[in-house]
Amino acid sequence: MEIGVPKETKDQEFRVGLSPSSVRVLKENGHNIFVESQAGVGAGFTDEDYRQVGAEIVSAAENAWNRELIVKVKEPLQPEYQFLQKGQLLFTYLHLAADRALTEHLIDCGVTAIAYETVEVASSTNKLPLLTPMSIIAGRLSVQFGARFLERQQGGRGVLLGGVPGVRSARVVVLGGGVVGTEATRIAVGMGATVQILDVNVERLSYLETLFGSRVELLYSNSAQVDAVVPEADLLIGAVLVPGRRAPILVERALVGQMRPGSVIVDVAVDQGGCVETLHTTSHTNPTYVEAGVVHYGVPNMPGAVPWTATQALNNSTLPYVVQLANLGMQALLTNPALAAGVNVQNHRLVHPAVQQVFPDLAL
Repeated sequence: MEIGVPKETKDQEFRVGLSPSSVRVLKENGHNIFVESQAGVGAGFTDEDYRQVGAEIVSAAENAWNRELIVKVKEPLQPEYQFLQKGQLLFTYLHLAADRALTEHLIDCGVTAIAYETVEVASSTNKLPLLTPMSIIAGRLSVQFGARFLERQQGGRGVLLGGVPGVRSARVVVLGGGVVGTEATRIAVGMGATVQILDVNVERLSYLETLFGSRVELLYSNSAQVDAVVPEADLLIGAVLVPGRRAPILVERALVGQMRPGSVIVDVAVDQGGCVETLHTTSHTNPTYVEAGVVHYGVPNMPGAVPWTATQALNNSTLPYVVQLANLGMQALLTNPALAAGVNVQNHRLVHPAVQQVFPDLAL
């Protein structure tokens, strides 16, 4: 099979769909890989690295896109819509619930679009295996970025996350105790912050107690509890996930207005629409804005800040699925239920149940 690896075009997105080591595995399976020139340079991989493992380097984007299987990291942007073709397999993060225009185009153009974030393994502790590695990274980065933007020079309150003897540490509130929330808490606790986690799953809260013990306050999430803790947060982290669907709004505009001036919100759920009413998508170039006196951070591709780590972590998880798609084509969707669960659009139809609930008119 011919596999295309285009260069990512999202703002400061330096990850790449396939690393040279992944290309080598695919070549050993008899496939031809076409990598757009400079596609991997931001992650530390030169064109020569790809040539040495058998990839063909192409100078024009369309020469990478004009293949049977396209492997990317982030969703196609509007200038890339022209490259999508009927019969193609597109394998990447899509997050369609927050992007109606892309959803409509994928339906119209006739590709089979498989979203990393909805590939789902039944009866597994790692039910979303292709979302997990980036969720780990995004969770850890959320505190790293949050600590930075709490600095006065960055528009924050001037609060040191871990405090010092005689001065209290920052209060970090994490909405959601899944992978993102767990990893955010791990870093926040390590930096000495006071942490509260809110979640609606009591079993998950019990599991988090085994991880963190008395170092964090574990709270059942409801509107009254959210109203009580958010105004006291120096750093609020949105870590809510409803697979395939838009994140619910947990923090309304009026509640943001009760937070202290210079507090920081980092919403990792922004790629699914966000769970804070006042937060909208930003970029690595312009990552923050201030509303109601609060610093808002809404970069949807946070792991793009650490592309060397993120590309390899992503490839470790995606490669077995890429090999199956390359070896079997559409037949892989019949033999692997996890891949089949990841299909969002096929045969000019929106087929993923969760995305159908977001856009019921497109599911007809």
